[in-house]
Amino acid sequence: MNKTVTIFGSSLPKPGDEEYEQAYRLGKYLGKVGINVCSGGYQGIMDAVSKGAVESGAKAIGVTVDIFGAVQSKYLSEEIVTNSLFERLGKLMEIGDAYIVLPGGTGTMLELTLVWENMNKNLLHEKPFACVGKFWKNIITEMEQRIIFEKRKVGLIKPFENINDCADFIIKSWDNL
Repeated sequence: MNKTVTIFGSSLPKPGDEEYEQAYRLGKYLGKVGINVCSGGYQGIMDAVSKGAVESGAKAIGVTVDIFGAVQSKYLSEEIVTNSLFERLGKLMEIGDAYIVLPGGTGTMLELTLVWENMNKNLLHEKPFACVGKFWKNIITEMEQRIIFEKRKVGLIKPFENINDCADFIIKSWDNL
């Protein structure tokens, strides 16, 4: 059975935008090694990773919720429709054998912190968890200082500057399990 990486990121980037193209390359990279992707199932980064994965022969799962009135990605292999935002977030965590956070706003930050907190409280088994970009790296660095102060577990999320290093970390993490 293939592994699945849940990928979080903005719905705003369009084809041709650097964030979209980066997500597309990530989906393609993961798909080439037989890893499926899961996302929120709509446009932007979600569409891009789905497109890359499907073009490489992998599966793209989209977890949607009807409250947004948004257009789902046409690249989905499977759509899972949920009834609420909280059900959607739970399903995104449940499906992922690993998690990658790409550029995004408050929704993406919610997803990042939800996974992080659930792992830190042992409500979710530790799984490979990474983010890409200076923005997330700065947030992770600051939060890790607070986590040290609170004597909680550090190192649950690994920041990267580029998608290839991030994807390699996820893949190698599974080899070490």
